[in-house]
Formats: sequence, C-alpha cells, structure tokens
Amino acid sequence: MDAEGQKNHLKAYGITYWVLAKQQKVHWLLNYRGGSFLLPDGENIRKECQIRGVSYEILSESQTREILDGISSPSQNQEAVVLEKAPKIAVYTPKDNPPWDDAVTMVLAYAEIPYEKVYDEEVLQDQLVLYDWLHLHHEDFTGQYGKFYGAYRAAPWYIEGKLNAESMAQKLGYDKVSEQKGAVAQKIRKYVMGGGFMFAMCSATDSFDIALAAEGVDICEPMFDGDPSDANYQANLDYGNTFAFTNFTLERNPLTYEFSSIDMTRKRSNVPKESDYFSLMEFSAKWDPVPTMLCQNHTSLVKGFMGQTTAFTRNEIKPTVLVLGENKINGEARYIHGIKGKGFFTFYGGHDPEDYQHKVGDPKTELELHPSSPGYRLILNNVLFPAAKKKNQKT
Repeated sequence: MDAEGQKNHLKAYGITYWVLAKQQKVHWLLNYRGGSFLLPDGENIRKECQIRGVSYEILSESQTREILDGISSPSQNQEAVVLEKAPKIAVYTPKDNPPWDDAVTMVLAYAEIPYEKVYDEEVLQDQLVLYDWLHLHHEDFTGQYGKFYGAYRAAPWYIEGKLNAESMAQKLGYDKVSEQKGAVAQKIRKYVMGGGFMFAMCSATDSFDIALAAEGVDICEPMFDGDPSDANYQANLDYGNTFAFTNFTLERNPLTYEFSSIDMTRKRSNVPKESDYFSLMEFSAKWDPVPTMLCQNHTSLVKGFMGQTTAFTRNEIKPTVLVLGENKINGEARYIHGIKGKGFFTFYGGHDPEDYQHKVGDPKTELELHPSSPGYRLILNNVLFPAAKKKNQKT
C-alpha cells in the first residue's frame, strides 16, 4: 500500500473487505509500507486481485514471520492490527440521491464495498442498531435547508426539496423540519453512545453538533420554519450535548451560506489552491492504534478540497477530540476524531477529495482517474476501522 507498490489503493480496501466477508481474518500492518494488508493466501484471492487491478505480493511463511517480528520490535513505530469481520455499513442519505452526490457512496461503490441506505424513518425507528458503521451524507440537521436560501430559494430543486422535507416531517409527526432533524440527530447520538461508529463529511459535521446544542431551542428564521427564532438563542445553546465543537457562534443571517463560526471556509483568503494541502498527524502505532489506523496513507501530505464546511476552527474543538489532519498555513483542522460514550466519531471537512471546489450541478468525479487518491483513502480507513480488534487508546 505504499506509493510505488500499489496500482489501486482504493480497490485494495474492497479486496480486504471481501476477504473479511468470507470470515477470514486480515492483519492491517500500520505504518508498514503505507499501511499494507496481510491477507491469507488463496487462488481465489489472487484472482480477485487480478480482476480488480489490485497489486499484491506473495510471501512465504518465513518472510511473513520476519515482517511481523520486525513490526513488533519496540524500536519500530508500527503495529499489526487484526481485522476480524466485515462491518455492516449504513449511509444516511435520501433514498433517491444518486451515488455520485456524496464522496463516501462514490468510493464505496468504486471499491465494491456493499452498503445500505437509511434515512429519517429508519433512524427514528431505531434501525441503526442493525449496523456497525454509519456515514452521514452531506446533510443539514438544523432544518435550514443547507442555508441555500440566499442563492437558490427560487430554484425548482430547492422548492421541491423544502416541500418534500416538510411533508416528511408531518408524516413522522413533527410540526417542523427542524424538530424532526433534531430528533434524528438525537437518535444518531444515542447510536454512537451505545457503541456505534459514525463518520461525517462537509455540512453533516457542524450542522449535526449545532442541532445537538440547539435541542429545544428555535434557531430557524421564518423563511425556514414559518415563525421567528427564539430571542437570544445563542445564549441558550448547550455545548455539553455536542460531540466535537464548543463555544461556537451561529450565523444568524439567512442569506449567508454558512452555519456558524466552526467552519473555516470564509477564513481561507491566505490559502491559494496551489498550496492547499493538509498534513496527517503521526501517532504511536503500538500505544494509539486507533488514530494511527485512521491516518494510514502512502503520503503524509493530502491535497485539500473545499465544501460548505471545509475545515474546523481549532479553538472551537473540544480538548478531548484528536486532530488527525491539519492545514498548518491557516491553523485549521481538516480531519478530527473522538470517543463518545462507547462509540467513536470522525469528522472530515470538505465535499469531494478530488473535486477542489464542488458546486451544485458539477459533473461527478470519476474515481477510475484517481485510484490512489490519498483523500479518499482516509474515508476507507474509517470504513475498515470497526473491523479491528480494539486496544485501549492512550492519547
């Protein structure tokens, strides 16, 4: 899985998932040649690698022992983590959304990793317990329709989406979309607290935490929910309910395409596209295997990309949350991870790792052109994360 030895890093994750689905264990060799996978040998596995265009090497028993012995040495910042089962994956997304509308569904499809779609009805019916891993599609959990009002309020897709959301809220017994989305956020919070693994990108990161902080508080202006917001609602936010962020300030202007001060998108004037990269943090593989797993890559420098929520303000991240990737030029966090109750969450800023400034109506990304995308590898690290036999985290 290093830069020189692997032709298709993304599909290699699919091969690993395929082996796990056949009830065979895999060793993930953290910090060894880009985070390589040690698979059991078999003619069927070799053929599958050839069919999918995945590079592999065949090792003898003595070579395998030598590699594992070297990795176990205290002098090496490496570890062999056992992957035990293929996690059952759910993507929170409207059922009619095309797969190319979201980076996670795109890379899951490209890597040939199966997933199921769930949305508000399934979440509110407590069906998340059926899954090991949950991804939150580009979503607005605050009931403000993505803050698209300023630019797109007359667009047919915006009007239709608003009507559909209101119809769904009424069907599920809620007076407002914001109340229904808030209830969904609470169910997802419960899922993670009970031991689930949650991954979110772009606006699903900050809007999720905002919805948790605003439980019981009306933060929506009349064009979103038909009545005024609560007076002085900023002072009534409860940051103790959130996963990752604290002491943030909400954006009150409904014409502004922004949720809060959490996002760094409007604070990046000194980050030109040519130098927009973020660096992955280095952790102790033996003592902190969880963040090490999530940072496995064939490069420590990852090309940046924009989104409605591009990156996170460092001083509004809770001290209990780990920063996994940062843009040092702008002092921003791009990739963060934390523990909540018995579960884990990862927030990844930006919309599409291979589409720098994705806009409404842009063509889909063809991952066949980016089979070794470092930005997409980070997503797939999270997909395999629940398969690992966990050790206690020391950091």
